[in-house]
This record gives sequence, structure tokens and C-alpha cells, in this order.
Amino acid sequence: MTDPNRGVLYPGDLPRFTRIAAEGDVADLVEWFWIPQWDLPDGVSSAQRTLGYPAANLVIEGDDVGLWGATTHVAERVLEGSGWAVGALLTPAGFAALTAAPRDLVDTHVLLDAPEVVASVSAVMPEDHSAAIAAFGAWLVDRAGALTGEGRLANDMVRMLMNDSSILRIEDAAARLAVSPRTLQRLAHRTVGLPPAAIIRRRRLQEAAQRVREAPGVRLADVAAELGYADQAHLANDFRTVLGLTASEYRENP
Repeated sequence: MTDPNRGVLYPGDLPRFTRIAAEGDVADLVEWFWIPQWDLPDGVSSAQRTLGYPAANLVIEGDDVGLWGATTHVAERVLEGSGWAVGALLTPAGFAALTAAPRDLVDTHVLLDAPEVVASVSAVMPEDHSAAIAAFGAWLVDRAGALTGEGRLANDMVRMLMNDSSILRIEDAAARLAVSPRTLQRLAHRTVGLPPAAIIRRRRLQEAAQRVREAPGVRLADVAAELGYADQAHLANDFRTVLGLTASEYRENP
């Protein structure tokens, strides 16, 4: 899950951007770390639009540590001047360790009081990404404590829903994990803030956007069929509802 372009709607507009898979103990809490860096001339701005993963992010930028919940729409950030950030795409277990109410953070964020991790990361950025990630990861592991059985199940659930294109219904995932669909529904709400069906829809739309962008000649009907949409109209509606533009408009301005 470290494809640097998946979920990025206009990768050609990205500043310097790095995704690094989490390893060791922190891999229970973080899927990957991501580090953007930018240095733009005066008067120049760069609009970054992303169709985010259905997951939370913990982001260090400046003096702030922001905990951002899952999003239901395209997010846009306009970059100006120069700067950097260090973010962590959290697993459900990692998110649940930082908040008791993931649903309350859907499409919004809160700031955490954690000056110690800001100081340790800022001391080595932007020169040393590895040291920044090590400091960030160590702080997260200490803050989260031991992984619970529920956290492990939630991680397995989301990784399956986001990576296995054969999973088209919650019943498919429940059977694979040997639990009931109702169990997965409750688990997703407690640890992600979104229902499993929304996670599946986001995976398919991310994949559809990437195929439309990278294969301009592909027929939308073929993409819909390959990704398990009922028909082309359902995919087209997803594009308009979530991305705010049609597949044809997106294709014309990749």
C-alpha cells in the first residue's frame, strides 16, 4: 500500500513527496509515513487535491500535531512558500489508541498536546527523514501501548477491504475473517469512523481514478466492470459525488 500516486489526483503537481512503509512495532499503528517538502517562489502556489484513504492521519507541521479523521470527499491543500510536514497514515488500531470517538473526527481534526514529539522530529527535519520517522514512531508506540485483539482484527479488516479487489461486499470480508457482518460494522465504526461499505467504495474509486489518469484510452464501462461496479452509471455517479467532476473532465485535465 505504498504506491506514491494512489489517492493523489494530480501527481504531476506534487512537491517533493515520500511515502515510507512502517516497520517493526510501529507497523501495528501506522501503514506508512509520508513526508512532503516544498519550496515555491514568491507569489507561486500549488493546489494539492487528494482522494484520501479511509483512514486517519497524524500530522506534524510547524508547532502542531494534528489528528485528522477519515474523509468523505476530496481534500485540497494550497501550498505556498517553503515548508515540510511529517505524517503517519494510521491503522485502525493506531487511530483508536489516540481517540475514543473516531466517528466524531470524520472530515475534521483536533490538535494534540504533544510538544515532545514536535521537538524531536523538528530537530532532524528536513535533512534526516529516517531519524524523523524513528522519533515519530517511538513516540506513537509509547503513547498507544499494547495492541489489543480488537485492534489486530480491525487492522486485518481494513487492509483486506483496501487491498483485495475481490472483496465487493461486507459479507465477503466477514466470511474471510470468520466473524459476522454486524461485528465488522461495529468494529469499523469504533476504529475508523466509517462503515465497511464506504471503505470498499473508496478503494474502488481510488483505483478507478488512477486507471482513468494513467490509461487515457480506457473505456469507463470497462473500468466499471473490472472494479465491480453495477454499471458505468454507478461509477460516473461516484466520480461526480466524491471528486466533484466527471470522469471525462478528470481525464482531460490529468
